[in-house]
Amino acid sequence: MREDRREQAMSSAAQQSARVAGAITAGANGKGLGAVTAGSEGRVKVYAPGVTSGGRATGDEVRHAATSGSTVTQDVDGGVARLEPVTAGARTFVVEVFVPGSELTDGAAGDWWLLLGIALVLVAGSVVVVDRLARGAVNSARSLVHAAMAVGGGDLGVRIQPSGPRELAEAGYAFNRMADRLVTSRTSEREMVADLSHRLRTPLTALRLDAEALDPDDTQIISLSPDEVDRRRGIRRIRQAIVTLEGEVNELINTTRQAVAAQVAAAPETGVCDASEVVRERMTFWSALAGDQNRSYRVVGASVRIPVPVARAELAAALDAVLGNVFRYTPQGTAFEVGISRRDGWVAVRVDDAGPGIPDPEKAMQRGQSNQGSTGLGLDIARRAAQSTGGSVSLDRAAMGGASVVMLFSDAEATPKQASRFGLVGRLARERGSRPARSE
Repeated sequence: MREDRREQAMSSAAQQSARVAGAITAGANGKGLGAVTAGSEGRVKVYAPGVTSGGRATGDEVRHAATSGSTVTQDVDGGVARLEPVTAGARTFVVEVFVPGSELTDGAAGDWWLLLGIALVLVAGSVVVVDRLARGAVNSARSLVHAAMAVGGGDLGVRIQPSGPRELAEAGYAFNRMADRLVTSRTSEREMVADLSHRLRTPLTALRLDAEALDPDDTQIISLSPDEVDRRRGIRRIRQAIVTLEGEVNELINTTRQAVAAQVAAAPETGVCDASEVVRERMTFWSALAGDQNRSYRVVGASVRIPVPVARAELAAALDAVLGNVFRYTPQGTAFEVGISRRDGWVAVRVDDAGPGIPDPEKAMQRGQSNQGSTGLGLDIARRAAQSTGGSVSLDRAAMGGASVVMLFSDAEATPKQASRFGLVGRLARERGSRPARSE
């Protein structure tokens, strides 16, 4: 902006110099030049040939402009002097136009205030945006801290809703999985303690029977020798120790069983599970084998919670059955993809691969039928899990070139849309309608 204002001031000086040069070329005398320079407030000075003084520029600069024939600009006190040579006949005049410094910097203060205002607006906007972004991250981190402190205090039922930036959301999912595993591990440990305690009953019972088969431990009815008294007292102590040990074992069994029962009663309903969490958990398991076999894979759509009305173990078994077929029947290095989507009250879990595909999809869907020499129960496990929610399983050619297995489940939080004649939902509904009912 400063350069623009300087250019405007120098352009105005050039125009004024051009008017004077035109008058000199036209042969104007001193009166004529005075008329041209009228109103310039003494800013214009015309140097006659051979004259180098009387103006604001130095004599050397005036001579340089006259001899070089080019315009010269010189900084002088209070501004800038513009020297332009003008040739009239055989004589060379030099026209000096003075530009005050105030015109060169006119409005600079306003420009600075404008820039300062823009900077303040940008800073304020940045603070607001960063505050909004940071607030979500801080709230997510605070929830994670509170949940971790609660778990550390012994409350293993605490769970959080993952939110915030991706890293914090992943930390939330990891925390929930950790808490679930702690609950499972704690339950297993208590079950193991109860089982081990129960196993102790057998040797304790044998000891008690052996102790009862020993001689009486009464030492007051008849007269006994000191050795016999000591022996019977030892028998009494053995029997008392066995009774005490049996009581402690029974108490340990009852305590652990009650803790396990209370924990199971407080656990969430197992009839509904998070399909995305199951997909992520099972892919954590299968990713190690995929790395060993140089298989590239991708998981799509498993970043948000998608509940389905099926037990977690059943969904994991169905997904493992389909993924197991990919690893079993496709060459090593074959890529695959696991995707999950949610639409119109249905949840689709899709497994695609880049293998040779399934030559006979209808036969592959029949229980106990396989072209690969296996039991043929893998897809049937997936189909039964899907049908338990009103869905089904379909086989098709994947975009990757191999087989595409789609397991369709009903959405636990939405009413499934009525099946139409078109699309995947309608096709699966027709397949279910045309398939004869099976008796379990």
